[in-house]
Amino acid sequence: MEDGQIIDLYWSRDQRAIRETDGKYGRLLHGIAWNLLRSREDSEECVNDTYLRAWEAIPPARPGAFRTWLGQITRNLSLDRWKSRRAEKRGGGAEVLLGELEDCLPAPAGAERAVEDGELAELLSAFLRRLSREGRAMFLRRYWYGESVAEVAQALGCGEGKVKSSLFRSRKALREYLEREGIAV
Repeated sequence: MEDGQIIDLYWSRDQRAIRETDGKYGRLLHGIAWNLLRSREDSEECVNDTYLRAWEAIPPARPGAFRTWLGQITRNLSLDRWKSRRAEKRGGGAEVLLGELEDCLPAPAGAERAVEDGELAELLSAFLRRLSREGRAMFLRRYWYGESVAEVAQALGCGEGKVKSSLFRSRKALREYLEREGIAV
């Protein structure tokens, strides 16, 4: 079923919308949650909460990029869950990912003072557009979808060493780009 048809089901308050969403995007959403949480139960709960959020938001929302919109909800819920559990358990997927990016993104307090979230997002988007298609795919798979280096390498048909070096160069370039744009890292 096409995204527009699924969204129409939400608009008509037809509960098939949830089944259709799960059938089309459930695997992707579970993957996003799993890559950040490494817990089947927590991942399942975040995906279910994603469906609830979608149900509550549509209508009035009519997302243009439904897949991306759902992925963002799942990612945000998973990060929130990870943060709440961080005090209980150390380690896991999100801590490693955030640690890798910590040297090239401003600290939360610094980001609030230096630039609005929307402006930072625009700068990140502009930076990603400057990367090669493969470099952008590696960066997004690792830092947006939370895939391991091995998973990225397998998906793109290259070696782990190539992925690691590309991500290292991308992080370094991101830091330099943000500093040139006046963002204190």
